[in-house]
Amino acid sequence: MNTIQTLAVSALPVIFAITLHEAAHGYAARHFGDPTAWKLGRISLNPLRHIDLMGTIIVPAVILLISAGGMLFGWAKPVPVDFGKLRRPKQDMLWVAAAGPAANLVMALAWALLFKVMIGFPETLYSEALREMAKVGIGINGVLMLLNLLPLPPLDGGRIAVSLLPPRAAWKFSQLERWGLPILLALLFFGGLDRILRPLLNVYFSLLTSLFGFY
Repeated sequence: MNTIQTLAVSALPVIFAITLHEAAHGYAARHFGDPTAWKLGRISLNPLRHIDLMGTIIVPAVILLISAGGMLFGWAKPVPVDFGKLRRPKQDMLWVAAAGPAANLVMALAWALLFKVMIGFPETLYSEALREMAKVGIGINGVLMLLNLLPLPPLDGGRIAVSLLPPRAAWKFSQLERWGLPILLALLFFGGLDRILRPLLNVYFSLLTSLFGFY
């Protein structure tokens, strides 16, 4: 595919993977007692409410073009969550944090099902485009799910770890949050993130292949 075609088939799965991840946090937070995101209109399936111009559009597009479609990375406007307003802040933090990766898993399964269905369709530009879109959806949701489950604050996996650790250890571990982004960027630029995620992604793709019978 050329550059325009790559962007065209990638736009929808990338935007929804990023924005619905954030919306899921808002839904979970409201369910467990924090209405902050709801009051700000951020609990919505409308991607426009979650799009960050730089993180959702410009950065993913540039990375997609530079890598010739081989890499995707981006972010949405973080959904505001006041953990102090949750009914059981420490325990409920786990479910609020896990909601984002769970949304990515559901979307990955949906894209995988679409890919499976389109394999059986006659070879047309329409079926080819949907297969390519589904492949992007499977990939980006897998990356976002596994990346966010890494036990590094402020990633979702870091918040899950804080929720599970004893209070004193949780407080000490949460202090890493101020260094979370620099650590993540260092891992990204020096190849550490690829070495961590690649084996996990291999397992992820193998499980989807087995589940849906891809060949």
